[in-house]
Amino acid sequence: MKKILVLLLCLPVISSAQFTAKEFFKYSTVYGAVNGGNSLSDVDVYSVTSGLETKTVETPFDYSVLFGARKIKRYGYEPKEAFKNGTESSFSDGATEGIWSNEIEFLFQGEFKRQEGEAYFDQHHMVRYVADDWMTKIEYLEDGFADVKYFESSERYRYEWKGISFNLGIVQRMSEPYGYNPLSEWLLSNGNLHYTFLALEEGYTVKFDGNGGIEYFDPAGRSVSTSTEVWEAVVIPEMLANYTENKREALPINWTHSWVVGFDYYKYTKKSWLHTWGSLMPIHYSDDKNEFSYYNFNGEKQWMDYSAGIIFGYWYNKNLGIFLEGTYNKYWNREWHGFSAGINYRVF
Repeated sequence: MKKILVLLLCLPVISSAQFTAKEFFKYSTVYGAVNGGNSLSDVDVYSVTSGLETKTVETPFDYSVLFGARKIKRYGYEPKEAFKNGTESSFSDGATEGIWSNEIEFLFQGEFKRQEGEAYFDQHHMVRYVADDWMTKIEYLEDGFADVKYFESSERYRYEWKGISFNLGIVQRMSEPYGYNPLSEWLLSNGNLHYTFLALEEGYTVKFDGNGGIEYFDPAGRSVSTSTEVWEAVVIPEMLANYTENKREALPINWTHSWVVGFDYYKYTKKSWLHTWGSLMPIHYSDDKNEFSYYNFNGEKQWMDYSAGIIFGYWYNKNLGIFLEGTYNKYWNREWHGFSAGINYRVF
């Protein structure tokens, strides 16, 4: 029923925007690229347990394999690239509205990457339509480094006043049950974790040789440690990571419906520009009968979710200029952000 509701809310876009495939993709760019480089430098780790031993910890090189399609009208402050190689990033992609009225804009991007030894598959997909007095936006974001993944659709009434576009509407979001801690049921009264008992429940076994020796085995029966130190420092953290990931993946996707109010402002000249936006979601509805809803994890109380961004640039004269760019997002108990600021001096 909820999926049908979302579809009905998006019908104005389908019914009012009559277009062919050629018109839909007109002015878009389809791109793909491979990028790579060094990661963290090798680190030498020394041990004197059995004489001097040296172990080198190596981090494999970083890389990304990226592919996508993009149709978003450039703002005046954005440079025009000769080619897209996937390393470009524009904070303006997070803006609620675009400057292209009565035209569908979109971004479909996937990226296989390895960063600091960790591999991810990141995705960012967005479709946006801005009319004279309303707008809708559908977005899917998966950022492995920030550990956030969600689907969001919004339908908003918009009103322009003195160059500022105000908007009010509703948002539907789908996500994993953020706030849920799979390890909470294993906490002791003193706040410590009964990790060995949890490991035994997960299929690990412990064998004592009767002479003070000990050996630990994984659920497949393979020996994973012959010392308590390695068991606690290496095996247990890996077991806990796998346990929490499996428990979260076994839970159903959560729906959250929210009221949203926001604004967008954009003004550009060759000497200065300001682009800023924000959205605030103060009232939410999620199924309170769902044991794993964020409403229940938050003590059955409302909470504030918000996102904001700013892009500012100013040239004092033909030589000296400053800039400030950044975004900040807080959804549920997840926060992710980025910023850039600096000064430029041109020598003629």
